[in-house]
Order: sequence, then C-alpha cells, then structure tokens
Amino acid sequence: MPTPKKRRRTPLQVVRGVRRRARRAAVGARRVWRRSLQLRVVTSTMVISIVVVVVLGVFLMQSIITTTLGARGHAAKSEAQADRKAVLGYLNHQDGDAAKQATEPGQAAQRGGDSPLGQAVAALAGRAGSRYSVIIRNESKPGEFYGSTNIDPASIPPRLHDEVLRKPADEEVTHYAPLRYKGRHDPVPGMVIGTRLDVSGTMLDDGYEIYHLVPLEEEERTLIAVRSMLILVGAALVLLLAAISSLVTRQVVTPVRLARQAAERLAAGHLDERLKVRGEDDLARLAGSFNEMAANLALKIHQLEELSHVQRQFVSDVSHELRTPLTTVRMAADLLYDAREDFDPMVARSAELMQNQLNRFEAMLADLLEISRYDAGAAELDVEPVDVRDVVLRAVADSEALAERHSTRFDLRLPSEPCMAEMDSRRVERILRNLLFNAIEHGEGRDVVVSVGADRDAVAVAVRDHGVGLKPGEENMVFDRFWRADPSRARTIGGTGLGLAISREDAMLHGGWLQAWGAYGEGSQFRLSLPRTAGAPLRGSPLPLVPPEVEMRRTWRGHMTPMLSPVVVDGGRDAG
Repeated sequence: MPTPKKRRRTPLQVVRGVRRRARRAAVGARRVWRRSLQLRVVTSTMVISIVVVVVLGVFLMQSIITTTLGARGHAAKSEAQADRKAVLGYLNHQDGDAAKQATEPGQAAQRGGDSPLGQAVAALAGRAGSRYSVIIRNESKPGEFYGSTNIDPASIPPRLHDEVLRKPADEEVTHYAPLRYKGRHDPVPGMVIGTRLDVSGTMLDDGYEIYHLVPLEEEERTLIAVRSMLILVGAALVLLLAAISSLVTRQVVTPVRLARQAAERLAAGHLDERLKVRGEDDLARLAGSFNEMAANLALKIHQLEELSHVQRQFVSDVSHELRTPLTTVRMAADLLYDAREDFDPMVARSAELMQNQLNRFEAMLADLLEISRYDAGAAELDVEPVDVRDVVLRAVADSEALAERHSTRFDLRLPSEPCMAEMDSRRVERILRNLLFNAIEHGEGRDVVVSVGADRDAVAVAVRDHGVGLKPGEENMVFDRFWRADPSRARTIGGTGLGLAISREDAMLHGGWLQAWGAYGEGSQFRLSLPRTAGAPLRGSPLPLVPPEVEMRRTWRGHMTPMLSPVVVDGGRDAG
C-alpha cells in the first residue's frame, strides 16, 4: 500500500507553532526563575560581575594602550627631532664623504641619487634600520620625494598632509594610520609623524616636508595578547565568582529549602516532622524555633482533636439518649393531638403548638445526628446512575406545598436530554430540598428559578431567588452552622439552621461543589456541581455561578459608566 503523504504545514502554521513553543519556553523559564532563589542570586552575581569585569577590562586595556603607544610615540618623536637636526646639519655642511661612509649597503635613496637630500635620507635609513621609515617631499615639486626602505608614499594620510601644510615649520603632527610597503599586500598598523622642514639658511627651497612612518606591529601583537589574556582572566573570574556565589547561596538556601519541605509535610498532617539542628548560627536557631513551633502546634492540634472528639461524642450521645424520651413524648403528644377536638380551645391550641415543636425538635435531632456522622467520618455514599432531572422534579414536588403557602412559583429550566450521573440520590435530593426551602423563605414570594446543566464531565443545578440577596462576604458564611443573615429575623418554615451546612457536607462527600452568589437587592443563587462519574475530579461547572442576566446588566453598566461600575459579589470562581 502506498504510504499517505504528510500534509505540508503552511507558513502561518509554522509561525504559530514557533510562537507557541517560544511561549511555553518563556513560561517554563519564568517558573524556574520565580521558584529558584539560588538561580536568581547566581544570575545576578554573574551579571554584576560581567559588568564590573567589562568596565575594569576596558579601563585597564585603555590604560595599557595609552601607556604602550605613548612610550612608542615619545621615542619616535625624539628620533624624528634628532633626524631633522641631522638633516639640516648635514645640508648646511654638505659633507658628502661623511654621508657616503654612513650609507649602508642596500639602503640607497629611492629617488634623488647623489643629491644632498638623497644622501641625507640614505644616512637616516642607515640610522633607522627597520624601526621606522623616512619620506621627504616638496609640495612645489610634484613627484619628487626621497624615501628610505620600500615605503609607499600613499601611506601618508591626506588629512595629515593638509595639517602639516597649515602648521608652522618644525611643529609636529601625529596620526595613526596603516602603512603600506611596496611588494607587500597587507597594510601594517603604524604611526606617522609629519612636519615642515625649516630650511632657512640652506641652499634648498622652502616647502620641504619630512615624515617619519613608525610601524606598530610589535605593539599590536602585544596588545592583542594582553587583550586575549584580559578576556580569559575576566571569563575565569566571572565563572569563579558564579561558583563562589552558588556555593555560598547553597549553604543558605539548602536549610531554607529543608525548612520549606518540613513545613509542607507539617501542613499535610505529619506533625512529627522536625529539622536537624547543626551549630549555633542563625539557621540553627531558625531550625530550633521551627521545631519548637511544630511541637507546640502538634500539642495544640492534639488538644483540639481531643476537644472536638469529646464534643462530637457528646452530641452523638445526647442525640441518641434523647431518642428514648422523645419517643415517649411523641406518643403522648400524638394522643393529645388526635383528641384535640374534645378539648377546650386553649388546650387544643397548646396540643397543636406542642406537635409543631416536636416535629421541629425531631428534625433538629436528625440533623445533629447527621452532622455527628460527618464529623466522625462515618458518612457513606450509596451511588447509582440517576437522571438529575428526576431528582430535581422529586425535590420540587416535595417543596410545592411550602411554595404555595408563601405564594411562590417554580420556574423549571431543564434540558430535553437525560443528564445521567453517578450519585447518592437521597443525599442530592436533600441538598436540593434545602436549597429550595431556603429560596422560598428568602424569596419574598417571587419566582424561584431552577436550572439544570450538563457537559461531558459534570452536571449542575442552580437555584435562583429574587429576594433581598446577600451582603458582601456572606456568600461563604451561609454554610456555617446555625448562621443567620439577620439574627433578629425568625425562621418562617421551621428550619434547624443546619440545612446548608449538611448540604455542603453532602456535596463534598460526592467530590462536588456547593457555592453561593448574592448581591444585596438582586437576590441570590446557589449552584450544586457534581462529577458525572463518582470519584472523578471536578474541574468546572456547566452553569455559571453569577446569573447571566445579572452579568449582562453589569457589563452594560460598566460600558456605559466605567467610573461607577458595580462590585460583583460571588462565592468563588466557576472553576471552584
């Protein structure tokens, strides 16, 4: 079979892929940078060291260059001044024999033959050797020049030539320029010293210029070697400082890292976690203080656990012990309630009140027993696949009578397709009944909206009322035991004050969320989110916590009046 051809990526896809990988690399680098104190210290030390080494290296290199070239230039100027005096003296005396004796083989003038200037240049060539070259030229006589060795007259910079012509006689002008030699392709770094020759008192015409061209090959090799040595020493110094900073930082970071790990294990419940104390320095004292804190914390937690265990045991024992007398009282109260028509009105009313309070007492006793089971960790789930819509309908049916008494209607918004999930239907139905009772009590007779949503991983039920709502910060307090938004307000439906607390425990037992949103004057909404599969992690909810109409209204207000945008009060993020 022919192998399928790979689909070629477009340039835009390639660019997007590169950007995506670059972003991932940048995110990873930022994460490592934020989490590693040692890396930040070593990097900062290296950057500061590089800056210091570069500044000091540049300063030192400039000093070496100035010193080296200054010494060479001072010697060259001294030799140039002596050469000018020698030329003038030679021309004044016209001592041809002396010039002939001073000329060494192979050092004849390039042009001029046996003329006085030619003989003088030949004498200077023998004196200079290979250390420098001499050129004598006259601006008024084009093409006439006298040069020692094989120096190329083009080595004289035009700018230097112009300056020499503008300067008075015997005033030197120095330029650094590449020197060119005949028969050699590569230029040589060098220094050119030029001046106009003062020929007053001689038989020569005025306008002669003398140039000393000093090669700086040795100095350049020396400076290159010094620069290479400075770079190597600087790099070694930076690496050494980085290693030292890494070692020093490690000595400090390692105990801190061990303390962090011990604190994490201590926070995870390992109360016997301790640090090793070595020495008597600050880190040793920190380890000792940490161990003392851990010991005190373990003692306090143990005391609180014992106290909590005693309280839970007390509540459980009291609840169980109240069962027997409550059963007896219930039997007597039922007899009195059934025979209330035979009593006078005052006694009949007392029998009705006693019956109502006994019902409430039994409900509170049942809730206390349920809370005690949660506190003891004895609550278990009876999981089975159910349709969330059926659970919602049963809870709404149980709440219809109470809703009619409070002139409240239910607005059901259920999906058309089944919403199957693994759950304990009895506990979820109890959660929804508590949410519906709470919405009826605080909805002030307005409609209660019940919405059901589902996605691939989760199902959710939202109960929305349009009552007084919640104040900022109360969206988390509503799940506290026996909490009331208004302590002076009596419960109108006979609740025990434990319904929402038990509902949250039921939701957490399923691995889900029970969250609240509320805004004063806009009502409130409670959202129950559960995973479709029992035990699966819950990462999101298919329903928003803030009602969509409220979100849209606030967004519109924010666009219209950005300076007066309202504050959204909710019970947390949609992702939990």
